[in-house]
Amino acid sequence: MAITRLNPYLIFNGTAEKAIKLYENALGAKTENITRFGDVDAPGMKVSPENKSRVMHAMLRIGEGVVMVSDSMPDRPVRTEGNVHVAVNFSDAAEMAKKFDALAAGGKVTMPLQDTFWDATFGMLTDAFGVQWMFNCEKKGARSKAS
Repeated sequence: MAITRLNPYLIFNGTAEKAIKLYENALGAKTENITRFGDVDAPGMKVSPENKSRVMHAMLRIGEGVVMVSDSMPDRPVRTEGNVHVAVNFSDAAEMAKKFDALAAGGKVTMPLQDTFWDATFGMLTDAFGVQWMFNCEKKGARSKAS
C-alpha cells in the first residue's frame, strides 16, 4: 500500500502552544519539533511581529501515535468545533481515567467513562480548545472472548 501513515492535524487560532502544553501534561505527549511562523524566511511570506510566535507546525508523539499541530494564518481563522474526533486507545483503564480527567479540565465531558457493550471502558470529551476526543480501553480478555 502506498499510504505509510495517517495522522490527525489539529489547527488552532493562536492557541496551539497552549494546546501542546495541555497535551504534554494531560497525555504525556512528547513534542518532537516545533516551527514558528517567525522561523520561516520564505519569499512572499511576511509575518507581523505579533504573529511570529504562532506555531506553524509541531509534531507530538502520544503513545505510538503522532498528532500534528498548527495555528491558522491570522487572517484565516478556523472553526473550533467539527465532526472529527481524535481516538486514543489505552491498555490500562486507571491510567486512561487519569488522562481523561486531565484533558477534560477546562473542557466538557460529552460522555463520561463507562463500560460498554463492546467490552471496553469508553468516554468522550471536548478539550478546552474545542478538540473532540474518544478514550477507549478494552477490558482484559475481551479479544480472547471474540475469538
